[in-house]
Amino acid sequence: MGENLKISLFGESHGEAIGATIEGLPAGIKLDLDYLKSQLDLRKPKGKISTKRQEKDDFNIVSGFFNGFTTGTPLTFLIYNENTKSKDYSPQNLRPSHADYTAYMKYNSFQDYRGGGHFSGRITAPLVLAGAIALQVLREKGVIIGSHIKKCKDVIDDDFSEDLAIRALEIEKLNHKYIATISDAKEKEMLKVMEKTAENGDSLGGVLETSVLGLEAGIGEPFFNSLESHIAKMLFSIPAVKGVSFGLGFSFSDFYGSQVNDSIYFEDDKVKTKTNYNGGINGGISNGMPITINTVIKPTPSIFKEQKTINFNTKENILHTIKGRHDPAIIHRARVVVDSAVALSILDLYMSKYGHNI
Repeated sequence: MGENLKISLFGESHGEAIGATIEGLPAGIKLDLDYLKSQLDLRKPKGKISTKRQEKDDFNIVSGFFNGFTTGTPLTFLIYNENTKSKDYSPQNLRPSHADYTAYMKYNSFQDYRGGGHFSGRITAPLVLAGAIALQVLREKGVIIGSHIKKCKDVIDDDFSEDLAIRALEIEKLNHKYIATISDAKEKEMLKVMEKTAENGDSLGGVLETSVLGLEAGIGEPFFNSLESHIAKMLFSIPAVKGVSFGLGFSFSDFYGSQVNDSIYFEDDKVKTKTNYNGGINGGISNGMPITINTVIKPTPSIFKEQKTINFNTKENILHTIKGRHDPAIIHRARVVVDSAVALSILDLYMSKYGHNI
């Protein structure tokens, strides 16, 4: 994925290791390894609302990094898998709403089915590492990115502040929270809903809202590599993402143009818009206003209820209850993955304008 900054992911959920290779990173970027570790920690499962599979997620940088700085050659991370229970997975009982069947058809039964193989959310760990570098570089350019859980089942979080100085503080707070809500009261409500869902052996999804502050006007390419299409492609690569919208998104259908056109004005020689219904993007190019993105995360398909499925080998319709360790909700863990994907997409297009002079 990527035009200037190319990201490759590799590995399987229960294989020896997973990892990422980043091509195109300029030489001389000082990497904050503690920050990379803290981003990975936000993705880790914790408590009753996550899988009991605990991985250390220690990582090795095996190329492209020397004496604390990037070298300009491809940078490769390795994260070793240690806590696997492969016996919990069946190659023939296909789990509903998973990639089991489609993987069979794609790879002629040679796929690694353990833990979902390379379709597993486990593969987002190296994406978070790659994204942490992009987030670090963008922050040095004055661009900050943060997401909150806007909706989880029937619980709806507060909106981002319209005051951008306050919103920047909200983002800073969110980026240190495990359940990233603006309202502390809503965080407690969501936690209760997630825990109750786990007790019932079921799962739930939700909506993440992402805000990007400080991105200058003029980033993005028209049509096929627009800022929207580039970000959306990366977001749809994340397992469980089923919807992406920008600004008002589908709510545009409820209004007249006169109600949702963003009026333009000058303030201290800077061009701004009175409203931001278009989410900071016009013609596929940033306009200098905050980028606003909504990402829908579907309920985790691994649930501990009996479900109708098939035995692929015997060609029988069966009732099946899955085994293993699974998340009743992943939206709180997916938040940092979404931030990472957005950062990588924006940095890639930023380099389309500035090349290696970042």
